[in-house]
Amino acid sequence: MGPEILIVVIAGMGMLWLMTRNQRKQQRAQMEMRNTIAPGDEVMTGAGLYGTVVSADGDVIVLQTSPGVEQRWARGAILRKVDPQPMGEEEPEAVDDAEPGLDEFEVPDDASGLDPDDKKP
Repeated sequence: MGPEILIVVIAGMGMLWLMTRNQRKQQRAQMEMRNTIAPGDEVMTGAGLYGTVVSADGDVIVLQTSPGVEQRWARGAILRKVDPQPMGEEEPEAVDDAEPGLDEFEVPDDASGLDPDDKKP
């Protein structure tokens, strides 16, 4: 084996080590976050469900998703902690980029109220 091949193999192993190092750091941070979950924390699951932690016992986390509704989740299903939204504050409304004048049309829920002879430009 020539020295060139040895250099390429060592460089490849070094690149693999560097790529997996960042991944291991992220996994450690995720595991630490999951281990520090306590009652009262607001979390988001991997499925996108938001809830408040009611209890955390071993691998089972009980989340309250709305008043009186509690669900059991595996600790590994918790994706991240979120900042709780203060009560009474609503999320900002989406900006409507529709063209002016389009709000004038009334769209019926079904076709029963449509007049087939009514043809507006």
